Amino acid sequence: MNFSARGLSAMFSVLRQRNFAIYTSGSTVSLIGTWMQRVTVGWLCWELTGSGAWLGLLAFADMFPSVIVGPLAGAAADRWDRLRIARISQMLGLLQATFLFVALVAGFLTIELLFAVVLFHGVVEAFNQPSRLALIHSLVGRERLGAAVAINSIAFNLARFVGPAIAGVLIATVGVAWAFALNAMTFGAFALALAAVSLVRDDALAPRSGFLREIVDGFAYSVRHPGIGPILMLMIAAGVGGRAVVELLPGFAADVFGAGPIGLAALTSSVAVGAILGGFVVGVRQSYTGLTRTVIVSVFGIALAVAAFTVTDTLYLGAAALAVAGFFMVTTGVGSQTLVQLAVDGSMRGRVLSLHGLIFRGGPALGALLMGVSSEFAGLRLPVAVGAAILAICAFFALTRVNAIADALENEPRN
Repeated sequence: MNFSARGLSAMFSVLRQRNFAIYTSGSTVSLIGTWMQRVTVGWLCWELTGSGAWLGLLAFADMFPSVIVGPLAGAAADRWDRLRIARISQMLGLLQATFLFVALVAGFLTIELLFAVVLFHGVVEAFNQPSRLALIHSLVGRERLGAAVAINSIAFNLARFVGPAIAGVLIATVGVAWAFALNAMTFGAFALALAAVSLVRDDALAPRSGFLREIVDGFAYSVRHPGIGPILMLMIAAGVGGRAVVELLPGFAADVFGAGPIGLAALTSSVAVGAILGGFVVGVRQSYTGLTRTVIVSVFGIALAVAAFTVTDTLYLGAAALAVAGFFMVTTGVGSQTLVQLAVDGSMRGRVLSLHGLIFRGGPALGALLMGVSSEFAGLRLPVAVGAAILAICAFFALTRVNAIADALENEPRN
């Protein structure tokens, strides 16, 4: 892999495209706010309950709606205006963040109400995600797709670094409520950016055969595809067995490391530091050849790093392990999304990406729920370690089929 100045220049040249540059700028600001809210919600949940089970339930409410709403959202993304869906979603996000601020300041926010608002936002994000992912291809085209996905991931993880740091400072100084208020402003900023983006749709419209039939067709296409099906199954394992640990960090920060909100911000930001580097490493690739093997090996890396995280009670060692995990999470996530976008038929793009998004959000939600509930009687460390072990086994099995999977993903030019 040629990590060079020329490779970096080629990767960032995609930002010269006006629409993608505007979209990425607005998205980055919004993502900073989203990560502020995620950390703030986790810390507020721990303050209200001190329960790993509630942490798992809130993560489940935030991400699992993708499993229910995602397929419908994918069909919508293949027949409706994706840009309009994204704009409406930002306004709904602004409303829920404002409500959290008002409810907390007014003193009527309970853990049950917090769960309901997080669930609402999870539904909105689940409906928005397929359109948001599919927009990338429409903004930049196939040739710059890998670089665009990598930059999108770098922005996501830059936000994961900056957002928790801001949240930690706000929680420790002016209070939790103001993190929600600032998040509302970031939703508004992205809505303004989306209003300035013009989009020429380049994918074929899905046949109007009814939502249910289109959902079934998209699922069947994904499962039967010799490359997309296996890579999505591996992403399920990575979400449940590896990435779920991020949702349980408030418990680790408080109970394992005794580090408080600043420690939580440090752990979350450590994931982001590794992830940003991973985004650069994947983004400078000059060829898609070998990307499938990189994804599968990176899943091994997630498993090993998460296992290492569970065996230390020293904050800086835990943060280092999470940085390594973050690196491999991004090489896995960016690589798998790029491969799926390359191989998928254009008329199926929204529906297949809805499954990718479903797995990206639903996998960690399910893993966090299972691990969080298990932590009530087994502690936080053991369930996370077991998940990492199962993930390593899944990666080993995928590696035995890497050539067949790569042939189906890397060697099929699509629109």
